[in-house]
Amino acid sequence: MTVQVTIIGLGQIGTSIGLALAEHTDLVRRIGHDKDHSVARAAEKLGALDEVKINLPDSVREADIVLLSLPVSEIRETLEVIAQDLKEGAVVMDTAPVKGSVTQWAKELLPSERFYVSLVPVINPEYLHEAETGVPAARTDLFDKGLMMIASSPGTPGEAVKLAADLTRLVGATPFYADLAEADGLMAATHILPQLAAVALLTATVEQPGWREARKVAGRHYAAGTIFPDGPEALRDAALHNKDNVVRVLDNLIAALQGLRNSIAQEDKDGLAQRLERAAEDRETWMLQRFAADWVGEELKGEDPPQLGEVLKSVFFGVRKKPGEKK
Repeated sequence: MTVQVTIIGLGQIGTSIGLALAEHTDLVRRIGHDKDHSVARAAEKLGALDEVKINLPDSVREADIVLLSLPVSEIRETLEVIAQDLKEGAVVMDTAPVKGSVTQWAKELLPSERFYVSLVPVINPEYLHEAETGVPAARTDLFDKGLMMIASSPGTPGEAVKLAADLTRLVGATPFYADLAEADGLMAATHILPQLAAVALLTATVEQPGWREARKVAGRHYAAGTIFPDGPEALRDAALHNKDNVVRVLDNLIAALQGLRNSIAQEDKDGLAQRLERAAEDRETWMLQRFAADWVGEELKGEDPPQLGEVLKSVFFGVRKKPGEKK
């Protein structure tokens, strides 16, 4: 007996989850689907999947876990397509950077006794500076030394949340629990804002006089500062579906830029130096903490990490009741 995990959306995250589960294929069966069939075949060839399903509803019919590794713009439509084919007790999870809206869609569209838990993967710090995306960027250890933020709406059965936590441990990450509002706030600041800042930088330069010459000398710093890997449509939807938080963090960014502008305009050498030095120190501190992953220990404080065999036995092959089933 194996547990079927269906991964819908085989970019870097979805394919990496499949790769991380590869050593457990005697216990977990990995089914994959992507709207681009060539992408799904590439993930299968890489070893991230046991089988590719071309038909989307067929891919979820026997699934115990359905993982939507998709942009926000594709999640509602996908839920609409798969909802009636989910078996009783199935748990749907997603990795999108917006949680409140997706939770509402799940409440609206999922039938009774099908459950939703939200995930936010935090990748291995070794790969923070990689710019590659898609299947070629997938790594077996992408989630090592990382967290998986887990958020769910009130009333979600504890068994469904535990299943998400155990899957998190299987792929090498540590569970980090948050409520939905907190998750959206954190994603606005750390996922959406940097990409909007990249868009702003492009707008402030490419669409201004002088770009014809500036483009010839723009180098590494410009390239690093103008990346928004989500792409226009996905970034647009993520920003709009998390509007209040995004406006708040944009206001913070505008205030910070205004402070820098004033220090420069006023030739405030000491004030400017303090701002720059503080920023450099803050970044260095964060990078040291990120690589040390000290918070992994914090998240596990007071909790004995389960052994892999115990996780599989208790969650996948024990007498676990379906989420929501009364004792």
